[in-house]
Amino acid sequence: MTDIERIDRPVPGGNPAMAWGSDIAAEMLRRLGFEYIALNPGASFRGFHDSLVNYLGNRDPQLLLCLHEDHALAIAHGYAKATDQAMAVMLHANVGLMHGLLGIFNAWCDRSPVFVMGASGPADACRRRPWIEWIHASKDQGALLRHSVKWDDEPRSPQALVESMLRAAALMRTPPRGPVYVSLDVGLQELALEAEFELPRVERFAAPEAPRASAQAVEQAANLLVAAERPVILMGRSSRSQRSWDQRVRLAEMLGARVATDLKSAAVFPTGHGLHLGGLTLRISPDATAAVKRSDVTLVLDWIDPASLFGAVDGDVSATIVNCTLDSYLHNGWSMDHFGFAPADLSVLADPEAFTADLLAAVEARLDGVPKWAGGPPESPAVPSAGNKPDDAPISAADIGRVLHAIRGDRPITLARIPIGWDGTVYPFSGPLDFLGYDGGGGLSSGPGNTIGAALGLRGSGRIVVGILGDGDFMQGATALWTAARYEIPALFVISNNRSNYTDVGHQELMARQRGRPIENRWIGQRIDGPAIDLAALARSQGVAATGPVQRFADLAGALDEALDAVALGKPHLLDVVVEEE
Repeated sequence: MTDIERIDRPVPGGNPAMAWGSDIAAEMLRRLGFEYIALNPGASFRGFHDSLVNYLGNRDPQLLLCLHEDHALAIAHGYAKATDQAMAVMLHANVGLMHGLLGIFNAWCDRSPVFVMGASGPADACRRRPWIEWIHASKDQGALLRHSVKWDDEPRSPQALVESMLRAAALMRTPPRGPVYVSLDVGLQELALEAEFELPRVERFAAPEAPRASAQAVEQAANLLVAAERPVILMGRSSRSQRSWDQRVRLAEMLGARVATDLKSAAVFPTGHGLHLGGLTLRISPDATAAVKRSDVTLVLDWIDPASLFGAVDGDVSATIVNCTLDSYLHNGWSMDHFGFAPADLSVLADPEAFTADLLAAVEARLDGVPKWAGGPPESPAVPSAGNKPDDAPISAADIGRVLHAIRGDRPITLARIPIGWDGTVYPFSGPLDFLGYDGGGGLSSGPGNTIGAALGLRGSGRIVVGILGDGDFMQGATALWTAARYEIPALFVISNNRSNYTDVGHQELMARQRGRPIENRWIGQRIDGPAIDLAALARSQGVAATGPVQRFADLAGALDEALDAVALGKPHLLDVVVEEE
């Protein structure tokens, strides 16, 4: 039994038979392979909760108690980002669903699989308890989130429930992946089964293999890229597979192609490689823009928002564009997360990782396995120095990444999150688990939960999971830390604390300049100070050890080193670092 499995062990109740509608839902989650289900309790799923605890014995899946539905979604999202596997989440009626909508939207925009289960008052109005089961019932609960899930359903019978969960799991796991939603009304959960209920073999309803490109598309793309003199590859969304990472590196080396990545997606290519373009950022990189402008052939692998990048190249891209993505399958008329309609001379509707593997084989055959790039193995790039800062100098946001890189040594660290203003030059990535990307939807409060979910998924891997969070993001999701403490999930939360909603300070300065108004007022309605919040005390109040506030540059390295050692021993830790407004 692992450490987390010993927590919340129920009193043994024998081996009960599957006797209730909610027992079917619980059994299906187990057979579909879910290890955990995160939830904030609610009476609308009291029957299902009982089945998870007293029918399944709180194992496979095990309940993870959260203090807010938003945290439950963020944890499941972070788990998927780290493992490429899905967690389950349970939401209480329409009120819990409304709380969890932001987390669902983030997972949707990030194309991350999450199996969300909802609940409602009885569909049969005659069975509703007075007041509460009326306000917690709705005719079409899925309408609240239908634009942000791949599929939703409200089954009304045990047989329909089984089919619904099978279909939802298969759709969730089929690329392009994303969240799904199945809602159980109280009447179905508390339905007594009159006879033994047979479940089908779930392996017969598995997700299909990711679609591959046609042989013709692979040949055409290989011919274009091998003949190119200035090829560029835009590498976007990908899995955490080491094999896929190696194939991407090999493809770039075979072609001698410059490679652009950004911080919206997880690590996909070694940033210390001689072919990697600098300027790593959440937004459009000037280096990527310049490279695409010079390119004669550009390969796009599920890049987020290529139209904006191409538009930055004076709106006229002379390069031949090969664009491989399945993302159009998820585009709808409500959300604009499909971005601008990007041009492509060869559109490849296939899984980008499968296409990379097929393309690599075709390119190697044409070049007899001899790469065009003659450079050596990837090296750690030179990290810009902080200069000769005096001991009492204030800390910059970039110092956190710079110092963390300097002290990490041979400790394998996974950055689960970074703040918006992260300097991509200060912390190199050398493997697929070095960085897990942003949250997809840009919704504050997700950082703490994403970090916990990643740490949960990477338990036992030897990796130290670190979330570097802005103070605004942290404070909106701060009570997620209780779940990390309760289940002893080791994660380090480093708060890049400028005591301000500083991104919006910049927007207010821009507005004032444009309108000829005083920029001195830009801080009003933005500063999180007077009083300053004691973030370390907030963490300790939930059972998480904490250090800070650290305010001198000379103290940063030691504080980070001690915090990493604490997490390596198996416990969560928070480090509050006060940084300059920049």
